[in-house]
Amino acid sequence: MATCFAVPIPFKPQSPNSNHCKAHRSQTSRIICSSITTEAKRDLLNLICDQDRGLKTQKDPVKRKAIIKAIGAMAVLGSDMITTGDSLSATWRMLWTTEKEQLFIIEKAYLFGTQAGDVLQVIDVEKRSLNNVITFPPHGVFFVRSDIEIFSRQRVNFRFTSAVLRGRNWEIPLPPFGQGCYMNGPPPLGLDFWPLMN
Repeated sequence: MATCFAVPIPFKPQSPNSNHCKAHRSQTSRIICSSITTEAKRDLLNLICDQDRGLKTQKDPVKRKAIIKAIGAMAVLGSDMITTGDSLSATWRMLWTTEKEQLFIIEKAYLFGTQAGDVLQVIDVEKRSLNNVITFPPHGVFFVRSDIEIFSRQRVNFRFTSAVLRGRNWEIPLPPFGQGCYMNGPPPLGLDFWPLMN
């Protein structure tokens, strides 16, 4: 099972080569609940900020274990929250994941003559939709549509319905694949996810 960590935008888009540590530390105050959760969020952001969204963590089992432990601590802090309500409807930016297919796409973006840009999930609870988006600046995008079902206070089931890879003047439809669930809040792009909730 994959673990993923994301935050709601308004984080400013970051180029793949920007200093994520500095950016995340300066933005932490925008996602504060209390002093306890603030410290846990800051610790987690500090752990993941230099991990290139999880690419570096694949080769560092000690760091991976520390990050997953910190995400688990965030899940405990949010265990009484309803994380599948209207606040789930947002655009979420993925900061870190263990999801192998996601990391493969990010790592191999150079094959398309670019680097992966933002990795997003756009969720609309009312419309029961979830869209995974991987951008490839300046004109490319991998877009996967999904239907969602709110299963419980902290679980969302999803089923992929379509996928497409687009460039500036071309488009390749791909067969949709997969279904599963997200637990403890908004995904993006992992089967289990513990969010930084406002």
